[in-house]
Amino acid sequence: MFPGLGGRGMNPRKVKQMMKQMGINIEEIENIEQVIIRCTDKEIVFDDAEISIMDAQGSKTYQLTGTPVERPRAVVVSNEDIQLVVDQTGVTPDAAAAALKEVDGDLVEAILKLSA
Repeated sequence: MFPGLGGRGMNPRKVKQMMKQMGINIEEIENIEQVIIRCTDKEIVFDDAEISIMDAQGSKTYQLTGTPVERPRAVVVSNEDIQLVVDQTGVTPDAAAAALKEVDGDLVEAILKLSA
């Protein structure tokens, strides 16, 4: 965190006291079950997450440590989209939902795929 302060003979309590004098407070978040970072195409999941909040004069910084596991983000298809595909193609709602998921929610591509 601060080079030269932590591991070379400095007492951790003294480091914490010095940081507090500089207006820096560090707090651990307890009882974390899981942290998920959602991106447009994937999720990064931490099941063993530890989070520290560093408050430096009102500006908070969150530090996340743990073992990340990446997984593709599941496509969420709305009922309105499913109904639109059903109305345009005459297929069942299950077939419409499957087609939408297969084409990552693209309505036009799902309709064309089911109409062919």
